[in-house]
Amino acid sequence: MRWAVACGVLASLGAGAARAQEPAGEAKDPGYCAFVRGVGDAEAAVLVAPDLFASVGLVNAGEAGGGAGVPLGGPTPRITAGLSYDVVGLYRGLTLRRRAEAECERYRALSALQAAVKRGPDVGAEAALAERARVLEGALPEAEQLLASLRVDVKEGRATVEELNALQLRLDGLRALAHETAKERERLAALPRPAERPLSTWLQELRAADDRVEEESAGLRRATAWSVRLRGGYDELINVRQDVPLFGVLTVSYNLGSLWQPAANARAREGRRLALEEDVQGVSQQVGRLVRELRATHGMEETRLREVTVLVGDLEGQLKELQAMETAKVRRYRDYLMLELARLRAEQAWLKAHVAELGRFLGEERP
Repeated sequence: MRWAVACGVLASLGAGAARAQEPAGEAKDPGYCAFVRGVGDAEAAVLVAPDLFASVGLVNAGEAGGGAGVPLGGPTPRITAGLSYDVVGLYRGLTLRRRAEAECERYRALSALQAAVKRGPDVGAEAALAERARVLEGALPEAEQLLASLRVDVKEGRATVEELNALQLRLDGLRALAHETAKERERLAALPRPAERPLSTWLQELRAADDRVEEESAGLRRATAWSVRLRGGYDELINVRQDVPLFGVLTVSYNLGSLWQPAANARAREGRRLALEEDVQGVSQQVGRLVRELRATHGMEETRLREVTVLVGDLEGQLKELQAMETAKVRRYRDYLMLELARLRAEQAWLKAHVAELGRFLGEERP
């Protein structure tokens, strides 16, 4: 009877421990994060849960009889069953899950930086191309109307073929620029999306997450030196009178090699940090080279933007002065100015957007 009750208690405890390990409606994560979290949960599951054990055998038990050299009692069946729990295993399991989260954060930052490195000098170009396309879309219909009007003037003898060819060339230049813009936008659409935050932010998060991965790994190494185990359950000798056939044991052990671990873990942590920065093919070096290139581009385009802004303002002033003049020659010159102004406005829109995007990507980066 007592054995049946004990089996029921142990079965219910085991079922409760198993239910404690089941994820409660946890959303599935895609890709690498789902992988590392799944591995961490699988390894932690057997560490944070108790062990069930049972044994059946024969032992010498009973009252002593006979003289020296006579065994104690006689062979008696013994049944033992219970739970064993390693308290350090709980710490190790939780540490494994924390390390998985740190690896996931490291992967996110690394992926964002690699996407930026993959684009290279094209970082920030997508928004700039969209602005240039917007300006050209508004300017091309008006330019087409100017060309159509000039063709009518040529037929009626109010304009020359040379003037028509000159305007046609300027319009073809705008069309070619619009075609090139569309091609570049399609090419960039096939590349990985760039980081939405400054590169400095992603690089700092990469370094912090990588350091957390090593910190949690060091915690796992330290935990191997300790063992704090609780064992308890049912222990019965068949046909031997026992008042309470239960037992409980607490066992603590410590490996003296742990005394030398702190210095070794500190060297490992510093070495990992240096390796991340010194790897020639690593993301830190690649981002550093990209940042230097983008800073140079940013400076040159800021200068060019100031120059184009001055040119746009000058052409807009000339057009205002020519609006009051109605001669054919003045109209032809005005048409040329309008097409040239459209080209400069498209370049200005590109430069404004690109300079702003580069500034956002660069942030306060100090690789």
